[in-house]
Amino acid sequence: MRIANHAGRAVLVLSDGKGADIATASGGRFGPGPQSVYDHWDAFTAWAEKAAPVPDVEIDRSRLESPSPEPSQVVAIGLNYADHAAETGFEPPKDLPPVFTKFASSITGPYGEIALPDGGHTDWEVEVVAVIGRTAHRVSAGDAWDHVAGLSAGQDLSERILQFVGEAPQFGFAKSYPGFAPIGPWLVTPDEFADRDDLALGCSIDGETVQDGRTSKLIFSIPRTIAKLSEVITLRPGDVIFTGTPDGVGLGRSPQRFLRSGETLRTWVEGIGEMEHTFR
Repeated sequence: MRIANHAGRAVLVLSDGKGADIATASGGRFGPGPQSVYDHWDAFTAWAEKAAPVPDVEIDRSRLESPSPEPSQVVAIGLNYADHAAETGFEPPKDLPPVFTKFASSITGPYGEIALPDGGHTDWEVEVVAVIGRTAHRVSAGDAWDHVAGLSAGQDLSERILQFVGEAPQFGFAKSYPGFAPIGPWLVTPDEFADRDDLALGCSIDGETVQDGRTSKLIFSIPRTIAKLSEVITLRPGDVIFTGTPDGVGLGRSPQRFLRSGETLRTWVEGIGEMEHTFR
């Protein structure tokens, strides 16, 4: 099942650019916004298994927004691929990788323009994003997938000058400019993947591939990450987890390379789809 946020309304993605408005199809039981779907995830999935929705939405990519636009928490995991840790000068974590937050005001949709901060060095970081469907606190890794509504593609865009300006890294602050958390193009439920623990992900700038990885190389897999996070925090329906980026970021290159005005960043995750953003 694929769920899109189309101009603020939850839509079941069908085929050939068609979708079904969930509020209309369910007679107002779910929707109209995506958060209502996550808040009633068990009832919604039970309904969706039996529903035969009529296509009534022409999906326009310019109207797609984040599949979880207003999560109560945006959690991000750093250095969760060994090669990425190495390229940025850190030792691969032996215990839980660094945990930080991105502010929810940085969330944007899968297409459009993003403003570059004046005088900054804005970097790209492709990631698989997990969206929570059932409240998770003190869950085991073996049960963690049962608490995931689905996966989406994301970019943990990062302004590197601000990130390293002080005595300690400003992870969340430097990664929370407007538009610095694009997510999309939609949410895909875990049952849709042949292997939900081994997905290809990558991104390109003006056609040049700069990142190319697989989630099977995560130090902490998605279920292990959720289990570890839930030892401390309570993950709520609609919450977003950026699970980490593979190697290939601009900070780790020699010479270093950052996004420039006019460039287009294309982001993809196997089995989910693509995003595209131009920088100004």
